[in-house]
Amino acid sequence: MLSRTADHLFWMSRYTERAENTARMLNVSYETSLLPQSAASAQAGWEGLLSISELLPAYLAKHDQVTPHQVMEFMVKDTQNPSSIISCLRAVRENARAVRGTLTTELWETQNQTWLEVNRMLQNGDFERDPGQFFEWVKFRSHLSRGVTVGTMLMDESLYFMRLGTFLERSDNTARLVDVKFQAMQNDYFGAQEQVMSTADSEVGQEYDFYHWSAILRSVSGFEVYRKVYRDVIRPDRVAELLILRPDMPRSLHASLNEVVSNLNLVAPDGTSETLRHAGKLRAELAYGRIDEILATGLHAYLTQFLERVNVLGGRISREFLMPQAA
Repeated sequence: MLSRTADHLFWMSRYTERAENTARMLNVSYETSLLPQSAASAQAGWEGLLSISELLPAYLAKHDQVTPHQVMEFMVKDTQNPSSIISCLRAVRENARAVRGTLTTELWETQNQTWLEVNRMLQNGDFERDPGQFFEWVKFRSHLSRGVTVGTMLMDESLYFMRLGTFLERSDNTARLVDVKFQAMQNDYFGAQEQVMSTADSEVGQEYDFYHWSAILRSVSGFEVYRKVYRDVIRPDRVAELLILRPDMPRSLHASLNEVVSNLNLVAPDGTSETLRHAGKLRAELAYGRIDEILATGLHAYLTQFLERVNVLGGRISREFLMPQAA
């Protein structure tokens, strides 16, 4: 396969996954903002959302302060923000158009219709009327895109590069989400504990923990999975284990790296690829890792290192298989 074609397919899928993850994070932040919380916690939550995507400096360059309305506008409609939903869906459509002959008619029509429909919805004010419904629509279109891809594309290198893009992006986004949310929850937890001590009412802290941890799980469609796997109250260490180490949790780091390695094996079948070795080593550490060891050494340090290694892996994939990136 031509590296140019592989590059367009890879990034088409990455941007589709990025749009979905942005919608998931915005939705959980929007729903969390409706819960009782201090102004400081609410402010930190929206700043954390920008930090997940490393967009806080870009946002502050355009806006004087962090407000829910401006953050959502920036992350949904701002065409100058390369990670906004509208920018991601535009990139999906442009990459799909560049390799129109490689895609099935059904997949091309799905991507093109998504782009036309999101513009209509934003122009008609659908997002402002019901943000939650808009975010669900973005998630649905991403699900539809993946389903049409798997259901209609020939199982050859085109499909493998699309899957590579999807799961590399997913691993990156899940790691960012866990890192930022756990740091925020640690700060909020101590605030809640102080409230509990001052009111002598432990139910305050319990309700706070439940709603906020369940919101994090729902952001990765993990609430029902957690209940099925653990059958117990929501505990931070188990949330971390589910989202990092469980291979049967679809959006976990382990499950994502399993898919990355599997598809790399298919595009580099001779087994001599240095990129494949790097991915396999990262996957092995997840396969044999223990959450107590990760928490003992520091979750933030672990996830920071993971993100650095995923970024290196993306660069290796680009150099070995895709179009050379500009220096």
